[in-house]
Amino acid sequence: MRRVSRGLLAVMLAAGLSGVSGTAHATTAKADGDILARLKAIPGMTVQEKTSSLTGYRWFWLDYRQPVDHRHPDKGWFEQRVLLEHKSDDRPMVLYTSGYNTPETMFLSEPTALVDGNQISVEYRFFDPSIPQPAQWSKDTIWQAATDEHVLIKALKTIYHGKWISTGASKGGMTATYHKRFYPNDVDGTVAYVAPNDVNNKDDSAYDRFFKTVGTDPQCRTDLQNLQRELLKRRTEIEARMTAAAQQAGYTWNIIKSVDVAFENSVMDFEWAFWQYHLQAECKDVPSTTASTDAIYDYFDLISGALTYTDQSLQPFIPYYYQAGTQLGWPSPSFKYLHPLLRHESTYQPRTYVPRDIPMTFDPNAMKDVDHWVRTSATHMAFIYGQNDPWGAEAFSVGPHARDSKVYVSPGQNHSSHLIATLPAAQKAEVTADLLRWAGVSSAAQQAKALTGPQVTEDPILARHPRL
Repeated sequence: MRRVSRGLLAVMLAAGLSGVSGTAHATTAKADGDILARLKAIPGMTVQEKTSSLTGYRWFWLDYRQPVDHRHPDKGWFEQRVLLEHKSDDRPMVLYTSGYNTPETMFLSEPTALVDGNQISVEYRFFDPSIPQPAQWSKDTIWQAATDEHVLIKALKTIYHGKWISTGASKGGMTATYHKRFYPNDVDGTVAYVAPNDVNNKDDSAYDRFFKTVGTDPQCRTDLQNLQRELLKRRTEIEARMTAAAQQAGYTWNIIKSVDVAFENSVMDFEWAFWQYHLQAECKDVPSTTASTDAIYDYFDLISGALTYTDQSLQPFIPYYYQAGTQLGWPSPSFKYLHPLLRHESTYQPRTYVPRDIPMTFDPNAMKDVDHWVRTSATHMAFIYGQNDPWGAEAFSVGPHARDSKVYVSPGQNHSSHLIATLPAAQKAEVTADLLRWAGVSSAAQQAKALTGPQVTEDPILARHPRL
């Protein structure tokens, strides 16, 4: 996805199911007593055990040695961070990735909670601290990252012999899909949440159609666009507040070049960010165009993030922007209703957010290959989208030759990672049954527990950055 920080790329995931809490340090399988030693015995693996905050789980921080280039493993290595929530070696394993950093906190993805399984949270290459030194940016590709997961899975299957499920939301959902495309036999099922599918980067008309019809309240769409225009009309006042906020935080605008460019990029994010992270019920909170500049600025900061395009906000997500500009593609809605007021519309692209000393060349075939594979060969995959999420305007589809795979859309929902719980009852039962079957969970008690709503916690990395 695009934008990351508080109002830019981000991830993406704000839903709301109850969290899991507790401090128990439990072992449940007969071999679990030596799980630390077994992990340490894996070649290339270093292990630390941390204090668990989830009842029934042990928490391990792993660093796994990966080649910078899997085609030439003698050309250098880096340590990939993996966080393991271990329940029992006879339970299913869920491989989760955000597609970005791995959070330094315990949480359970929705599939993990549903199957009552173990979970590994895999950090994407080039995100801190899983950074090759020196950074060879040409190796920040979907195949290299999929092969990272392939090698890691092979290593951990020496311990976890049960069924494996992969999952992720937004860029994480894309990552899970790409891994399945290149290594379809590594996992037994995949749940990909809100995964964009930009097959033809030159045609973004799907986004224009989306914004003309999103939601059921035309007045809300009008109010959002009117407020975008008002922001541009108050450019001087808004930029003065942005500059003051940046100075107070010690932030700078060197990558994007100026506060004026940053301001316009955040204004162009505004409508997108509202629908990505908010629900139609919040339309009532959109300020009037006659509101005070302070009120309008505060709301702009809440939705788009006034400091989203500072160097300090962009820097952690340069690996994402690099991939968006070389393989993933990026959305470019038309902003006809803003044209008389825009000065920098052409900067609304990944090249703007990546330092100029990093070369970028776009490959138009990468996403076409993945899309073709999903349509013709996807097996044991569930794609889940929110109806009002802009990223779903270009979604994956499964064709007649795909097997045991389906696309679901949750009515009225946004860019959330908990969407199984929000599906209509029949669809929720269907996707839950598929997931449990793929994971080899046959217990009637666990199936009943899954349908009543498991306890799920949120990946904090994916919490709010417009367009991530």
